[in-house]
Amino acid sequence: MKLLRYIELKSGYGDNGPAWIGYVTSSKTGRTLYFNGRGLLKLKGQRRADSGGNYIDVETGEAFWVSGVKKNGEDRHWAGSGKVLVEAAALTEYLKTVRATSLDKSRYEVIDAIRQTDIDRLSRLANLRLEG
Repeated sequence: MKLLRYIELKSGYGDNGPAWIGYVTSSKTGRTLYFNGRGLLKLKGQRRADSGGNYIDVETGEAFWVSGVKKNGEDRHWAGSGKVLVEAAALTEYLKTVRATSLDKSRYEVIDAIRQTDIDRLSRLANLRLEG
């Protein structure tokens, strides 16, 4: 199942990490999301206070914030900065969601280069992590 989401790398960046709006693929249970070559495992309970993330990369341990897209277009934290990269394939749905006809080029950049994700391999890693 493909879902439109806001994804931001938190580890090492605080509120200024690289950020994307794009489609993620959810695992059957919904605990793992697949995006841009990564498998992101949902953290249980409260989010990690040290990073501000609510998902963790199953390979690198990096923390990510993943959320639904806000209708007002204010997805990045108020204290954050930097352009949000919008997956070209998701542009039409994103514009419809935020009720806009175009993007503010000072805040967004449309990109085609979203990496393919090896879901089978990352699923095995996520399951190993859950078992351990």
